[in-house]
Amino acid sequence: MYSKTQQKFLLKLARDAIKNRLLTGRNLKIDESKIDEQLKENRGVFVTITIGSQLRGCIGHIVPIQELYKDVAENAINAAFDDPRFYPLSKDELDLIKIEISILSLPQKIGYKNTQDLLSKIIPLKDGIILKKGFFQATYLPQVWEDLTDKDAFLSSLCLKAGLPSDEWKTGTLEVSRYSVEKFEEN
Repeated sequence: MYSKTQQKFLLKLARDAIKNRLLTGRNLKIDESKIDEQLKENRGVFVTITIGSQLRGCIGHIVPIQELYKDVAENAINAAFDDPRFYPLSKDELDLIKIEISILSLPQKIGYKNTQDLLSKIIPLKDGIILKKGFFQATYLPQVWEDLTDKDAFLSSLCLKAGLPSDEWKTGTLEVSRYSVEKFEEN
């Protein structure tokens, strides 16, 4: 668990990274001497940007690849400017965005015998799900359950996101993993 102070620091870091890139075209310089040791741990993290209730960008790393604070800054920039689903964030939008950070647990494979077994092992609103088959892979954060409440619809949509047929999850040939998140957002 991250303290309120750590959460506020990471949210401010994400916003500052976006603002600095938008205004200067450069990455934010971070004084590493002021970083809490817990924020230097390698963790998987996603940064989600919304305007109103509409998604505006979401980018992250499922598995840890670098220190948490560095990943937050990098993924904030990527969510704002490099999410292929959206145009890069504009200066006019900067004051409209809301930032959410999701820090991921390590993914755990779900062993399952058939579709009913898989469905019985998935916990809506708690589990983030990763589907993988060969080079095809996609994930949905646990927050996506708020919009896709039906397990069948959730898995079908996730298959499509991965570039697979929507019913691919019913074949029993997918590698399925789960993770949980600690999420926090700007007020």
